[in-house]
Amino acid sequence: MLSAPPTDGVAPPRGSGQRLLVVDDDPMLAEMLETTLSLAGYRVTVADRGAEALRACDSIRPDLLVLDVMLPDMDGFAVCQRLFESGARIPVLFLTARDAVEDRVAGLTMGADDYLTKPFSVVELLARVHVLLRRAGMTAEPSPVLRFADLTVDERSMRVRRGDRLVELSPTEYKLLRYLVLNADHVVSKDQIMDHVWQHRFDVGVVEKLVSRLRAKVDATPPALIRTVRGFGYSLCHPGDD
Repeated sequence: MLSAPPTDGVAPPRGSGQRLLVVDDDPMLAEMLETTLSLAGYRVTVADRGAEALRACDSIRPDLLVLDVMLPDMDGFAVCQRLFESGARIPVLFLTARDAVEDRVAGLTMGADDYLTKPFSVVELLARVHVLLRRAGMTAEPSPVLRFADLTVDERSMRVRRGDRLVELSPTEYKLLRYLVLNADHVVSKDQIMDHVWQHRFDVGVVEKLVSRLRAKVDATPPALIRTVRGFGYSLCHPGDD
């Protein structure tokens, strides 16, 4: 129902602590949604029943509701209607396996703000959540500076710093580092690096040499941030992580 591939050079929108209520009775999907949205910077509460969702809306006052249509006690349309009748004005993103036009129309005319049909991608989910929060005035303009540990990547000036030290990179090294920072929660393979940096496949030794050059510059000051995950690829790791 939900896929989470590394992003190919475009950073998925991130939250800044907004409160989301996720309502889905599928335990596996609910857990994946909670993990994905939490890693993206949101505070997430999960409910698996419509009645529980209504109580949670009263107690935590979420900034956005991610609401499955098919629930055991009442459907998402009924939850949405009850909320609006009570005077709540919470942006609602419906999740459903239904793809009939009449179902989408029913949700949208009832007051829902958007509709996402399962299966869907992580990037699409995060983008839609971000758009709904932005419409509701709940987001700030994204920073042009990417950060990881004491590493900063300024996307406007294309300057990289490790702490106070300026790191001089070639365009290819910069592109690889930016890709690693954007995917800091993932291990990226050598094939993915080739596809992103060069859009071409060739001997993996070229990737190994590029990573080695980047590591010599970025990790010249300890602790090391670039990790080799043998048999899988590379990732950025926070100091002290195993």
